[in-house]
Amino acid sequence: MPQGFNLPFVLSVAGALLTSAVVASVYIWPFVRAMPRHDALRLLAAFHAFRFLGMNFMVAGFVSPELNPDFASQVGWGDLIAATLALISMAALSWESPIAIPIVWIFNIWGTLDLLNAYYVGATKIQNPGLFGAGIYIPALYVPLLLVGHAVAFMLLLRPGSKAQKS
Repeated sequence: MPQGFNLPFVLSVAGALLTSAVVASVYIWPFVRAMPRHDALRLLAAFHAFRFLGMNFMVAGFVSPELNPDFASQVGWGDLIAATLALISMAALSWESPIAIPIVWIFNIWGTLDLLNAYYVGATKIQNPGLFGAGIYIPALYVPLLLVGHAVAFMLLLRPGSKAQKS
């Protein structure tokens, strides 16, 4: 096994991703695809509005003091930007603004790339996921849920001529 490879952590993340995808396909997708597009996207954005939780990576005692502060800062600020974009998306969708869908695209692209980047940097630069301390639940559970939420949003954004499109 490569140094820094933590099989229990990887299996935990993989399990959360698989379970999130199954739950989304069985319960979430049928529900949101039947909704008006703006309403469904607003609901998905609301879940992402809680991404400010990533700021906790910069809180003393939440993570190990040995965790790379540049990584913690990147995670925290990236998540705060994503949460802000989610809230802006929710507002634009609620007001039925003509720029609502482009804003959702920006939020969804930013949010997805931010999460994938955090996983990449974490996997390549953080040798011990135990350094996440109390924040271990974020990459192990919350991030897989968020990634699946982004996937569902992309499916709605790319779905032409559907009931979800008309709104």
